Amino acid sequence: MRWATRAGVHIDRAACAWLIRRRVDAEAEFVFVGDPAEVPDDATPFDMRGVELSHHGGYCSFETILRRYELDDPVLWKLAEIVHEADIDDEKFDAPEAAGLDVVLRGLSMICDDPRVLEITGPVFDGLYEFYRRSLLLGREPS
Repeated sequence: MRWATRAGVHIDRAACAWLIRRRVDAEAEFVFVGDPAEVPDDATPFDMRGVELSHHGGYCSFETILRRYELDDPVLWKLAEIVHEADIDDEKFDAPEAAGLDVVLRGLSMICDDPRVLEITGPVFDGLYEFYRRSLLLGREPS
C-alpha cells in the first residue's frame, strides 16, 4: 500500500512511517508531497492538514494512528509520549528524551533526503522500542 506525507520529514512523520511499517503495513511505500493536493489517489495520507491520520484534539499524528488502528501496546504509547513532546512541545508528558530525539531528526533532515531519513530512523525507533519494552518487563531501565 502507498502512504503519503509532507516532504521534509521530521519527528512525527518519521515516527509515523516507522509505526506504519512495523504495525500497520509491513510493505508500506512512502510518497512525499509538497502539497496535500499532490497526494496520489492510491495513497493514504498522514501527518498533513485536513486528513484523518494527522493532528487532532491535541494529539500528534503518531497518537492518532495508534488510536485509529487500536494499537494498545504500552511501549508504543510510551514512544507516543516522546514523539508528542518532540513534535508539539506542550509539556503534556514528562519526556526528557524528546529534545534530543528532535535534534537528531532535524539534523538528519538537513543532510538526507526523506527516504534516507526513514531508512536511518527505522533502527533508531526499533532501538527506542526495545529499550522501553525491556524497561517495562524489568520494572527499571535496562543496563
